[in-house]
Amino acid sequence: MDVLDVKVPKRTMGHLLLVFILSALGGYWAGAASPDTALEAVRRIIEQIGPISDSSFHNFVKIFTNNSMVALLTFISGLFFGLGPWLIMAFNGFVVGLVVLAVHRMGGMPMGQILLGLVPHGVVEIPAIALAGVAGIVWYREIISGEGEGGERFRRGAVKGLKLFALSVLFLFVAALIEAYVTPRVAGL
Repeated sequence: MDVLDVKVPKRTMGHLLLVFILSALGGYWAGAASPDTALEAVRRIIEQIGPISDSSFHNFVKIFTNNSMVALLTFISGLFFGLGPWLIMAFNGFVVGLVVLAVHRMGGMPMGQILLGLVPHGVVEIPAIALAGVAGIVWYREIISGEGEGGERFRRGAVKGLKLFALSVLFLFVAALIEAYVTPRVAGL
């Protein structure tokens, strides 16, 4: 698949998404095995994120900023031997699994409502973060196995990676709009 004249490695993208899904299941399972630990972890996450605003616009800005920073970290981490995006996707998936368990079991929210709270924006957001990881991996692979001298490979990889990263941020913008304006209405939050 070519996007913005950059070949997107579909297998890498698919595998990053699979890592996220499997890690989310692992987080749910780990939380079920140790509910007190899961609840404490979720409390810490909520403290770090802060309260949800009554203003959809403020929530949009906060969500977009946070997700863009995660995407930037995921992108840059691709330069660390191409391994960073895998770890970030696994960590984020694990945390999502813990949060789903905590909200379902400890918060008493029905699973259907939780899914309505995650799926509308998640189908855009998670692939966007994975695309940022792919962008970093594309950059790394160009540095390692591209043609030409080192500086040329670095620049060419950076251009390819930045094109994909920009697309990722555009998708995150859309996901943040959905999460701030649509998700609360659809999920009844």
